[in-house]
Amino acid sequence: MENPFKKAVENTNEEAVNEEIVGETEESTEQQTEVTEEQTEEKNDEWQTKYETLNNQYIRLAADFDNYRKRQVQEREELLKYGAEGTVKQLIEVLDNFDRGLKAIETVEDCEKVKECYNLAYKNFNDVLSKIGLEVIKAEGEEFDPNLHEAVMQTPTNDKKDNTIIAELQKGYKLGDKVLRPTLVNVAVAEG
Repeated sequence: MENPFKKAVENTNEEAVNEEIVGETEESTEQQTEVTEEQTEEKNDEWQTKYETLNNQYIRLAADFDNYRKRQVQEREELLKYGAEGTVKQLIEVLDNFDRGLKAIETVEDCEKVKECYNLAYKNFNDVLSKIGLEVIKAEGEEFDPNLHEAVMQTPTNDKKDNTIIAELQKGYKLGDKVLRPTLVNVAVAEG
């Protein structure tokens, strides 16, 4: 017959071993949980640091861009306000010459001296405008170009080629490639 006490002792030993194993397992699980929590916390701290760094860089970049935009607006306003400063300075020289010419004309009775003063002031004025970049649009004898000329008259003739400019009625000007004012012209058309 089997000893019932022996079985009870064996069961108790098995339970103790099982409890020991369960206890060790719980301890290792707790340690793993602690390690996992520590690792997660470290990763969170690492990500938080990266986030803060990127956020600070973004804020600085946004501030730099805003400053750049404000600077551009200010420079544009100054350009519009003072952009003609160099041109006006050059035109002041012409104005000075006109003033000198007026003083000289007051005492002069000779018409030739007046013409000479006028021609000098006119030449000086044209020279300054040429330095600035103003050009007269050539017209007479040229072929009509609607980009440069404005036809206000047409004269039927066989003496000139069709679409040739016969006469310039008012000078046209351009600054660089931009037409400031087209030349008013009389254009030849074939008699018909």
